[in-house]
Amino acid sequence: MYIYQIMSNSFGYLDIILLGMIAGFIILRLRSILGRKTGHESKLYPNFAEKKFTMPKKDAETPKPNLDTLEGENKKEFLKGAEIAYESILTSFANGDLIKLKALLSPNMFSNFSDAIKVRNKEKIKSEFTFIGVKESSVEKYEKIKDNLFATVKFVAEVISVKKDKDDKIIEGNPDKIKFVTDSWKFTKNINNKSPNWYLSEIISQ
Repeated sequence: MYIYQIMSNSFGYLDIILLGMIAGFIILRLRSILGRKTGHESKLYPNFAEKKFTMPKKDAETPKPNLDTLEGENKKEFLKGAEIAYESILTSFANGDLIKLKALLSPNMFSNFSDAIKVRNKEKIKSEFTFIGVKESSVEKYEKIKDNLFATVKFVAEVISVKKDKDDKIIEGNPDKIKFVTDSWKFTKNINNKSPNWYLSEIISQ
């Protein structure tokens, strides 16, 4: 009985020693694979690794345009816009579209166009208009007066224009004939207005 207890205790000690050796072996293997943590490792954060951060640069100041003259690219762009406005105004007037006209005319010119449309409607005159295209456009005069800019543009265009009475009888124009029209229109713009739009302010008689 005594001998049996001694052998049992010996096997218990051997088990503990064996388990300890296995645990030590596992720890050493883990250290060799994962390495040791020294506290000096570089910190990497998701989405920020190797990302360079710079102070935002101040936007370069946009040079102020010279409003005393209308030359170069500014002149080309202005004429493109003037041609579009010319076509839109003539077409909108023929169609009686007061909403589009209001966005393109000065208050005084809008009043004149609106009155002309009212008279035409009262007399039951129909206006049929086809804009063929601008053949030529040029800036005849440009000036800056205080805070207002003025530009007079000469247009040479091709159109088909016909007016009919209430019985559809032609009273003016020819639906089969293209005619040349020459107009001089003065556009204006206030430099303090946030809107970049120019407005038709005067139709100059030839």
